[in-house]
Amino acid sequence: MEKFLSIPVTGAGNNLLSVSGVLSVTAASATATDTVITYINGNTATITSDAQVAYDVKTAIQDAMTAALATSWTRVTYAVVPPKAVSAIAIA
Repeated sequence: MEKFLSIPVTGAGNNLLSVSGVLSVTAASATATDTVITYINGNTATITSDAQVAYDVKTAIQDAMTAALATSWTRVTYAVVPPKAVSAIAIA
């Protein structure tokens, strides 16, 4: 069963991101505004937020993914509110 994170995006409501097939979650620096989720199939999801503090957005996304995968199979979405406002999520 596939699981998803439900992430609030300013002005766009909640967006769903898959937590299945994740290869990595990265940020270019501890203060980056983009957190990139790379999937095994080569797709990426770029989460744009206010500047991070010590990778806090990246860590929140990783922790939420771990928690989502640990929940019952009947709970397919897991709500997460990152520590910084998310302004966009781009899928490529």
